Amino acid sequence: MPRKKNALTEYHVGDIPADELGTTTYNRLAKWISNVTDDSDEEVEDQAYYDGDGTPEDDVISVKKTYTFEGKYDETDPAMKFIAGKEFETGEGRKVMFKQVRTDGKTLEGRATLKDVKVTGGEASEYATFECAISWDRKPTITP
Repeated sequence: MPRKKNALTEYHVGDIPADELGTTTYNRLAKWISNVTDDSDEEVEDQAYYDGDGTPEDDVISVKKTYTFEGKYDETDPAMKFIAGKEFETGEGRKVMFKQVRTDGKTLEGRATLKDVKVTGGEASEYATFECAISWDRKPTITP
């Protein structure tokens, strides 16, 4: 299988629908984004059992999939504007729909939490910074 550039992976954000049958209007988070980091966290327990040789086995208890975005802020970009609008929100105000379309065509989608929003800062000679992290609240729906 050929290698594919990271830029071909798509990330989208949007409002949570008012009801379960509602649809989400997504905005693609891509313009001026220079780096996306997978900052996922796994809770792992290890335990040794008598049916083994005494070596502890790892058991993954939970997976919190988080992506951190870095780039330059553009107030005219719909996705950045959407995220910037939630900068001072808390609780339910930081809940969003998050969708990732991978290079193999697989789509991951679900309710998520927006964290660590930064739309200003940096050296005087630089453009305004943009940063945020988005974590799915539960295992996303995966569509092949």
